[in-house]
Amino acid sequence: MLLVDFVNPLSFDGAQALAPSALAAARQTNRLRRRLAAEGARTIYANDNYGQWTSDFKALWRHCLATPGNAGKLAKLVTPRRDDFALLKPRHSAFYATPLDLLLEQLRCKRLVVTGIAADSCVFFSAMDAYLRGYSVSVPIDCVAAESAVARDNALEQMARVLKADIRPSEAVR
Repeated sequence: MLLVDFVNPLSFDGAQALAPSALAAARQTNRLRRRLAAEGARTIYANDNYGQWTSDFKALWRHCLATPGNAGKLAKLVTPRRDDFALLKPRHSAFYATPLDLLLEQLRCKRLVVTGIAADSCVFFSAMDAYLRGYSVSVPIDCVAAESAVARDNALEQMARVLKADIRPSEAVR
């Protein structure tokens, strides 16, 4: 299971529009993560480095957790566990210039459940790169967010059509 950009300071144009759906998606992702972990699935966080090339994921998470408002709420909802993996990405895709593909290979992953923000940007690029690498892709509609429902739905429709992604709600993910 891949969590894309949920650890987020929400300090960009459009963050206010994104926040309510991001919080809802994080709640559903947390439920799905617990269920899939009980079945043996692993969680991988893929997060922007926000231009901080000396940053680390745990420091970023602690910073967001301490941030008042929606950024702190979001970080709390997706609190990493000890056995979770994390990587920082320099661009939109979780695969671009990261060791994600090698990690998935070592985990013997064949199917990737992609969740996160934003559905029409980083989630889309990550799902596309997963598909190009031969992974079966699920992007549960209730586990992704965008600045508008239209943007989310258009991105999901594109992923379903072109990437053959399963976009059913999280309760259908097996």
